[in-house]
Amino acid sequence: MAELNFKQIADKLNEEFTGDSRKLIFWYDEGGDFAEDIDTLELTNAKVYHLRPDNQFKTKIFLEREDKTTNYLIYAPFPKPSIRDNHLADTLRYSKEFFADRASLLTVDLGIDEKYKGVIKKYEKFFGAKDRIKRFYELEIERFTEETIKLALLSVLCKTKILSFEEVVRVILTDGDLEENKFLAEFGKYDLLEVFWNFCELQFGYRDHEPSLEKLMLTMFCTYAERYISADLPRAWQPFVSYKSGNIIAFLDNLMNNVLYHERFDELSALVGKQLSIKENLKKYAPDTFLECEVFAAIDEMIIDWMKERLLDENIGATLSGMPMTVVTQMRIKKHFGTKYGAEYKLIEAAYYLVQGAQYECPNDFKALINQYEKKDYLLDYHYRQFYYHYDQLEDNAAYERLRDLVENIYTNEYLSKQLTSFNQGILSEGAFEVLPRQTQFYSKFIKLAKERKIVIISDAMRYEVGRELLQKLQESAKCSAEIDMMMGVIPSYTRLGMAALLPHQSLELTDDYKVLVDGMGCDDLKSREQVLRQYVPNGKCVQFDDIKLMKKVELRQEFAGADIIYIYHNQIDARGDKPNTENEVFVACKEAVDEIYELIRKLTDNISATHFIVTADHGFLYKRDRLQESDKIGNIAGKGAFVNKRFIVSEAACQDDGIAHLPMRAILENNDTKVVSFPITSHIFKAPGGGQNYVHGGSSPQEVLIPVVTIKTERGYKEVKNASIMLVSMLQKITGLNTTLDFIQSEAVGKLVKETTYKLYFVTEDNERISNENIYVADKKEEEPQKRVFRMSFRFRDRKYAKTSKYYLVGYDEKNNLEVLRHEVMMDIVFANDFGFNL
Repeated sequence: MAELNFKQIADKLNEEFTGDSRKLIFWYDEGGDFAEDIDTLELTNAKVYHLRPDNQFKTKIFLEREDKTTNYLIYAPFPKPSIRDNHLADTLRYSKEFFADRASLLTVDLGIDEKYKGVIKKYEKFFGAKDRIKRFYELEIERFTEETIKLALLSVLCKTKILSFEEVVRVILTDGDLEENKFLAEFGKYDLLEVFWNFCELQFGYRDHEPSLEKLMLTMFCTYAERYISADLPRAWQPFVSYKSGNIIAFLDNLMNNVLYHERFDELSALVGKQLSIKENLKKYAPDTFLECEVFAAIDEMIIDWMKERLLDENIGATLSGMPMTVVTQMRIKKHFGTKYGAEYKLIEAAYYLVQGAQYECPNDFKALINQYEKKDYLLDYHYRQFYYHYDQLEDNAAYERLRDLVENIYTNEYLSKQLTSFNQGILSEGAFEVLPRQTQFYSKFIKLAKERKIVIISDAMRYEVGRELLQKLQESAKCSAEIDMMMGVIPSYTRLGMAALLPHQSLELTDDYKVLVDGMGCDDLKSREQVLRQYVPNGKCVQFDDIKLMKKVELRQEFAGADIIYIYHNQIDARGDKPNTENEVFVACKEAVDEIYELIRKLTDNISATHFIVTADHGFLYKRDRLQESDKIGNIAGKGAFVNKRFIVSEAACQDDGIAHLPMRAILENNDTKVVSFPITSHIFKAPGGGQNYVHGGSSPQEVLIPVVTIKTERGYKEVKNASIMLVSMLQKITGLNTTLDFIQSEAVGKLVKETTYKLYFVTEDNERISNENIYVADKKEEEPQKRVFRMSFRFRDRKYAKTSKYYLVGYDEKNNLEVLRHEVMMDIVFANDFGFNL
């Protein structure tokens, strides 16, 4: 048997059975511990005889009358009877007795020093089951001490694979209830509860006359908080602070950062946070003091609330530890609860930029206005979109309603009202349509002279700021180079006219019944657009994105075989925004559109060897979250037979009313059209049936008529991309204290060929045992200046003995694949570190 090496028993008995004289050996196994295994005992010069309480007399006859020559091991799985009741008492006088208790055998079998036999004996009940003994052996303990034996017993009951008290505690906390813990109940069965709590004192400095897991958790979290809160802890917390802070920080960091256990960590944190009344106890503290602490979700809530209040006061100059709010959001989002509160932090960041734009100034010059929009004003539309994108992700956004109202007011009244008025004054000026390339010139400017196959992706309603997001995503790809241009869309900025303007043509026409013709041909559907395209490109092709998005490689190649110019029509944004029940999902649709187009470009590059793409739109859109008031709507002023839309009216005569501008259609279509397009010079709408009110297009705002043209060139095949690497900057040879702070540098700026990477950093022994907390660093800095890529990490070491002659290492691992990327040897010379005998 593997558990208690029977070979040792057999060797001992065979030694007794040597010689020529006959020998009888009695083995009274009081507890019957070996009853199941006795027949597997290999004796070379003897046989096993089974003695029972009711066959003693028969045994006496057998041994002394029937077989007087064979050596026998007489095995009795019961206590030795008294002389009065023992019929074999006289036989025992000329025979021998054999003694084999589990404690003795385990001690011998495992190579445990005889002085620890008492420890095994004390917990002999534990060794009463084969499966527990088997797991004890499988721990493969190299050096036995009283501590390691006791720890092994705890480890077996918790079914850990390694001998580690931290692992025991981890199992107890993650696989059991705190109040009625099944593992503690098991410890109680085998008299190991006191052992467990003694280990808690040795490892974590936790001692209590009535210990509990709840109070152990209070000790751990308070000790961690004391390290990262830069002020005296609340008085009620201070009794829970342990002197073993290094061990506790290392344990909680490992639990917090482990993908398997971080959810349980969050549950424990919430439980402890409630008991400690985090918000109540920290409300008098300046947020700077707990900015680095990441073990309580309530701290993130308090920091977010602080920033929200500053923004409501329009105090964008407020800082925490000298950092502006945008830096704080980026810092906190990388910490543990950054995932949980990611939407809130991103919402705050977007709101910050919008509040910053409250004093918006708009140039009077039309060209300057467009230049300003192209360089920075589009970001206000982008941040407005980001605000609502994350606002809508919140399960309960009631706490942000006041901030939403502020954002809406700034965007509508400070930004749009000024911008749209100036823009519309400019668009009426002479030469306004010559400031930018016109949408009607798209084919001649971007397609006509192309010598290679080009794929044109037209995303319905992709406005300029969304195109800029796509550009950024493309530029981050190592296999892609991209740039963006802007062109002036047609007015009215609606789908039929915008789609027609993007086709090659000699003439555009809006008929008296308001049909759009290209060179006299209709172009309202895919088939007719392809017919128009083939008048100029015989091998031209038009397809719908939805028809090809699920095609496999062979199908794609067949679909595009022989095509020189391909127009792909993508409709994600307009399809959602143009319906009353989904118009508030338009910002989600923008994100999805960017992702879909990016993936389409990658797919076509890989599958049909396409390398030249242009992404553009038929028009943009204007969106405001607040429902329009009646005062925002312009009554029915159109004449009979007019083409009326919420953002434009096309009619034979200009519509005259306050806040309305108009342009001759001939100036837009470059023909002799006598009709006039009228449009609001603000964000107001005409009263018209159908569609929604928050999402509109057709008018003359920059958001509607400034169209992105993203030109992309991709590369086929593999292109090597490496991770952003990190290096140690500090001159580190010796550690002399339980706390140390080190400087590192991100070696390269993140870019096309260098991608963002997450690293884990901590210290280990030469046997790879962790001896410090674990730091997480996200290498995502894009600054070219090396000094801007330097970062600092603080390490807290476990309070234990360190040998000057042993080797210790600072190590760094790529978190994604757990690949070691850094190993730096150090000497540990910590004078006062002591584990009080706990050196496992």
